[in-house]
Amino acid sequence: MVINPRRKVFISYHHAGDQAYYDAFSKAFHDKYEVFYDNSLDRARDSEDEGYILRYIRENHLTGSSCLIVLCGADTWRRKYVDWEIKAAIDQQMGVLAIQLPTLKPAVAGGGINVPGRLIDNINSGYALLERWDTATKTMQGLSDLIEDSLTRSKKLIDNSRARRQRNG
Repeated sequence: MVINPRRKVFISYHHAGDQAYYDAFSKAFHDKYEVFYDNSLDRARDSEDEGYILRYIRENHLTGSSCLIVLCGADTWRRKYVDWEIKAAIDQQMGVLAIQLPTLKPAVAGGGINVPGRLIDNINSGYALLERWDTATKTMQGLSDLIEDSLTRSKKLIDNSRARRQRNG
């Protein structure tokens, strides 16, 4: 068995819709193994200054983390702060792992899935990984291997060209 180093991981998710999955994830992995770092941005800061908010995300939430995990539920793709967290993580060249929750339905057009646009850009480029909830959370070693795989992806594959989401959908 390969023992991977302990990593700090930032978890981004839609708080109102997917809190139960975050809680289950945190209980299974954070408390027992002390691997995950929860410092998520769940409410807008008292500012309309986008630069300030992005800097706040970077400095107060992502600092020290090596990988971003996005829990993708039914409405995650609509959340502007999830998009902003993805943008900030990719700007820092963090590994990115998307976990498809059981609540995520296929997209109406194209047969794909409804995940944040910036995330799908990076899944399609090969930079970000996408895994189903039941597979990603099956074992600690399996999740650890996914995190390590996300960190080995070529930074040349990054696509962070999409405009920031300006409001929730």
